[in-house]
Amino acid sequence: MKIYKNFNISKKFKNSAIAIGNFDGFHLGHQKVIMSGKYLAKKNKLKFGLLVFHPLPVMFFNKKIKNYRIDSLSQKIQTSKKLGIDFMIIKKFNKNFSKTTAENFIKFILYKKLNAKLIFISRNFKFGKNRVGNINLLKQKESLFKYKTKTVKPLNKNKTIISSTLIRKYITMGKIGVVNKMLGRPWAIEGIVKRGEKRGRKIGFPTCNLELRDYVIPKAGVYASKIILNKSVKRKGIVNIGYKPTFGKNKLLLEAHIFGLKKNLYDKSIKIMLTKFIRKEKKFKNISQLKKQIVIDTKKAK
Repeated sequence: MKIYKNFNISKKFKNSAIAIGNFDGFHLGHQKVIMSGKYLAKKNKLKFGLLVFHPLPVMFFNKKIKNYRIDSLSQKIQTSKKLGIDFMIIKKFNKNFSKTTAENFIKFILYKKLNAKLIFISRNFKFGKNRVGNINLLKQKESLFKYKTKTVKPLNKNKTIISSTLIRKYITMGKIGVVNKMLGRPWAIEGIVKRGEKRGRKIGFPTCNLELRDYVIPKAGVYASKIILNKSVKRKGIVNIGYKPTFGKNKLLLEAHIFGLKKNLYDKSIKIMLTKFIRKEKKFKNISQLKKQIVIDTKKAK
């Protein structure tokens, strides 16, 4: 898969089919769009690509939104490769780009820069300055700029429409089982292992500490998990997400205890996949009570 940071794509990717959106999480609904797009692209002998924005526009316009993403940009790229997408345009969403009118987005980007032939969007897709562009405007301009607009019906599972918004809500509620079904895979948090206070090691349960950065904040508590090391080695473990109330702390932290691992992973990149919510966060009277609870949690996770 070829990745571009601007609209100056190579000639072989012009005259292509392209899907536009945030695709945060690449849930089953997104995957339905991708599969439909790839099918029609192949049928029309076209390449198939994605146009995504970074940072997410909602985070650009509202600086107060800090924890929002379901996946990181690197995860989005990894998933795109697995889905067999030919090329990906990652457009930096900044103040200058946000001033692009909807008409100019169609004329100068979709037509002159990309010369797209098939354009896939969701039915509620908005674009251009003040978000005035929509599916109706795209359809009005089809004959002038020689493309076709395609939409795919939202994926409905058990009378529920799968969406990134709903998945974020369920993550904050600790409903990881539901989240994983909507994603079609375990929800994963990637990060670099940070040096902590080594309290876990002192009580017999050493942990890898990660910062949540701009990920959605899950419900505080303990989770069963699977951890990927070195991009391939998979281990089971238990994860605590919270503020360490027993130790009087107030900084949010993810701590992962990996079963059977004895070496430290400081400054290493790991992926933590949450598989089941075990219990909510709790403040214990002393370290002894905490250790007893961790033993119980560990047995449940295993």
